[in-house]
Amino acid sequence: MDRVRILTEKSRLPLLLAMLLAVASLPACAQWEIEQSHTKADLRGIHAVGNGVAWASGTNGTVLRTEDGGYLWQLCAWLPGAETLDFRGVWAWDSETAIVMSSGHGDQSRLYKTTDGCATWQALYSNPDPKGFWDAITFTDKKHGIILGDPVDGRFVILRTEDGGLHWRKVDDPALGADPLGEGAFAASNSSYVAIPSSGKFTMDTPLGAALEFFGTSGPGGPRVFYLAMRDKQAVAPGSKTVRAKAAEAKMSLKWMNVAVPLAKTAPSMGIFALAFSDAFTGVAVGGDYLQPNDSSGTAAFTVDNSQTWMKAMRPPHGYRSSVAWSAADKAWVTVGPNGGDVSRDDGKTWQQTPISADGGPWNALSLPWVVGPKGRIAKLISLNK
Repeated sequence: MDRVRILTEKSRLPLLLAMLLAVASLPACAQWEIEQSHTKADLRGIHAVGNGVAWASGTNGTVLRTEDGGYLWQLCAWLPGAETLDFRGVWAWDSETAIVMSSGHGDQSRLYKTTDGCATWQALYSNPDPKGFWDAITFTDKKHGIILGDPVDGRFVILRTEDGGLHWRKVDDPALGADPLGEGAFAASNSSYVAIPSSGKFTMDTPLGAALEFFGTSGPGGPRVFYLAMRDKQAVAPGSKTVRAKAAEAKMSLKWMNVAVPLAKTAPSMGIFALAFSDAFTGVAVGGDYLQPNDSSGTAAFTVDNSQTWMKAMRPPHGYRSSVAWSAADKAWVTVGPNGGDVSRDDGKTWQQTPISADGGPWNALSLPWVVGPKGRIAKLISLNK
């Protein structure tokens, strides 16, 4: 009896080894939970605040909010005069306070703010330039925010606020010049501009060339990342100035620079659609060709030196990607697009396909743990299994 059992167990070893090898070769397994948004709007804006609070936005003036981790998504009150706007970006601070940004030509790009959980809205600002088009909005704290817009008169538009969005000033810098043959940014997921919080300030101790703000573009000469970097610092005698004065002087020495990124190019539908950073040095850019969503060539690049150089992913995502995010808890990157999603555990060098739903997509934007897409689609990341 013992001999028979031993022989049987030995015969199972090859089968067990084969099963283990098969499991190891499976795509990265991500557990996502499909949620009910109760809307058919196309969603491209999503911002997870934390503690179960998140805001989403989309077409037809749609704004959604959850306070309970996605169990219930509330359809916010209609914004007066905004029923036809396409809200491509949303930025929130808590369950009561949020700003939504619409994207469109001229004054179809607008900002609205709520401070009472979207019961009422205040119109903050409309694009004053009829040739303008807003692509992304981000904040480093409650007061300091940035809007990125497509080029007007040959320069990319950057607007800044220092009072929570009540007033905005345009940055006038020749270094923001766009390719005269046609260059722009994409309003695909409110991810084309990244500002890395570091108290929102540069100091005299910031390394030369270091950057904390970045945006990605698309153009006939190929996609680029513009980054705001430190110029040469002026000598400051020890103890001669206060920390605040030193920081102010350092802030004056900022300069916009740019670098080529090896993503898909040569057509207006190609380029960088989203950027994300896990720290000031390590970042990922995703994109490709939105007219060829299943083409995996030129869909991801990565940097490990604060955007000084970008390198092409050795195994790219399996199609065009419109959004990317870093999961600190899983130490992994997640990217999504029309045909599903991919995960990278080596800082963007290689990507592995992971199903985000039974049909593999489509999806537009990420703010982990949430992902949103067309026709009101929302899902929540439960875990990224290794």
